[in-house]
Amino acid sequence: MWKPHLSDRPAGVGGTLPGISVIVPAYNEEQRLQASLSRIWSFLSQRFSAFELIVVDDGSTDATVRVVEAFAVDHHSVELIAYQPNRGKGYAVRTGMLRASYDLVLFSDADLATPIEEVETLLARIMAGADVAIGSRMVAGSELKVRQPWYRELAGRSFNLLAQRMATPGIVDTQCGFKLFLGPVARDLFNRISEEGFGFDIEVLLLALRLGYEVAEVPVEWRHCEGSKVRLLRDSARMFSTLVRVRKRHHAVRSLRNERVRV
Repeated sequence: MWKPHLSDRPAGVGGTLPGISVIVPAYNEEQRLQASLSRIWSFLSQRFSAFELIVVDDGSTDATVRVVEAFAVDHHSVELIAYQPNRGKGYAVRTGMLRASYDLVLFSDADLATPIEEVETLLARIMAGADVAIGSRMVAGSELKVRQPWYRELAGRSFNLLAQRMATPGIVDTQCGFKLFLGPVARDLFNRISEEGFGFDIEVLLLALRLGYEVAEVPVEWRHCEGSKVRLLRDSARMFSTLVRVRKRHHAVRSLRNERVRV
């Protein structure tokens, strides 16, 4: 079974980090996207040898597209992908991941609940041998600067316990919107997934584990931001359905490990 070696991993030049693609899914984010893009672009331009910032507008009905277009006029390496109608976060992230050009690919939520600077912590684990490094709010060392309301936190912990039993053993936080992949690994995984909603993280991580990729769960700084698109009662039921569905969809993957196509 092919697995990336350290020699396959991209190296930086001088004091900069290697090239990276950053994917930001966006749905009706006109109010906070300008500030987020400015922070991401400024950090990438200072720390990475090359980068692209890909915003995927998931059928927004507000001025999100115009905000990105205006930002791109004065900032190089910014790309907008926009489509109608709204398809879901998983569809948006998959679209961006499969458009990415570089050998490191990060997806980050538009609200920057996890600061973009935390990518360096994730990258350290990639360079040490992991294929996927995911931000986590629930492992030792994480810093919750602003916590969620207690009922959301309880629901999140309960769901992750269920996810560990049904799909992603050993991963305690599947839903943090800050995940870094080696480019070839991202292309392999996102070409295989079907989930278009918030449950796509579960499918990606289930496949990563079953295909034998090394997934590192990394403590990060995180703060709750108002304006979440997740609706607790509605989406909790959908997430449980996702767990059942992806387990069934990929039940045979474990037996196919040795047949994975080299990427």
